[in-house]
Amino acid sequence: MALARSRTRRASIDIWPGFVDALAQLLMVIIFILLVFTAGQFFLADALSGRDKALQELQQQVSELNDLLALERSANVDLRAGAASLSAQLQAMLAEREALSAQVAELAAKTKAQAAQADQLSAANGRPEQAEKALAAERETSRAARAQVEQLTASVAALREQLAKIAAALELSETKTKEQQAQIVELGRRLNLALASKVQELARYRSEFFGRLREIIGDRPGIRIVGDRFVFQSEVLFTPGSADLADAAKPQLDPVIAALREISGKIPHDINWVLRVDGHTDRRPINTAQFPSNWELSAARAISVVRYGIAQGIPANRLAATGFADQQPLDPGDGEEAFRRNRRIELKLTER
Repeated sequence: MALARSRTRRASIDIWPGFVDALAQLLMVIIFILLVFTAGQFFLADALSGRDKALQELQQQVSELNDLLALERSANVDLRAGAASLSAQLQAMLAEREALSAQVAELAAKTKAQAAQADQLSAANGRPEQAEKALAAERETSRAARAQVEQLTASVAALREQLAKIAAALELSETKTKEQQAQIVELGRRLNLALASKVQELARYRSEFFGRLREIIGDRPGIRIVGDRFVFQSEVLFTPGSADLADAAKPQLDPVIAALREISGKIPHDINWVLRVDGHTDRRPINTAQFPSNWELSAARAISVVRYGIAQGIPANRLAATGFADQQPLDPGDGEEAFRRNRRIELKLTER
């Protein structure tokens, strides 16, 4: 009996140190996990800080590109107006040159005719004195015509010089316009890249938002996710012919609003996003004092959801209500099942 008790004590004494060692090892593992988690949080915070800084720089670059693009467009308009004015001047000078050339030709022909006439007079008149006087008169007329021709020739030369200057100015203007157009194309390309980056980033948050909703909502009847839209059947939120949220609607909307609050805290401030609430009805018309048509009913239901979101803490500038009446049906059928599918509220996270 005494021997049995002694063995029992030894067994209990031998087990306790092993148990203490196991607890110590477990504690070390927990401490190691906490250290790894702390280090991960530090690196994640650092990465997020770097991302926010990069987004701010990108936003500043986009703003600068917009300003530069506006300046380049204004300068391009001025250049085009100047080019149009120079072209008009060029056309006017060309017309004037043609007129002067015609006058020169006319004077030359007149001078030639007068010389021929003088020769005829000299041959026909036998008296030298009269022939000499007629010849002197014709010579004087010829000298005046030559002077006029020389004056017109000088005017044509000056006009040609001015035309050459205008052509050089037009060529310089066209070269500068081409350079500015190339700069505008490059600025547009960079701006499109920046906008595409913003759209991709919003798409990532939209995917995270709807993924979170899938986890929260699960397979509830009357609620589903279709592409980039979250769809409630109207019966889940409203009674027939009413735009007031039913008591059972709020527990259905609360998980969606909670997920939106969670995701909205992660979206950078420079992404201009909004949650659009779209109201849809079936094709059967309504005509009451409150709702003269399906347009008023669909819009009122969307507004009721927006007001509830604002009451739950969603900023009003991040919500929008839209009524589509029966103009965007999901099912073109005429049966009750088609009508039920078409009566719905859709939520979409999109750009403003």
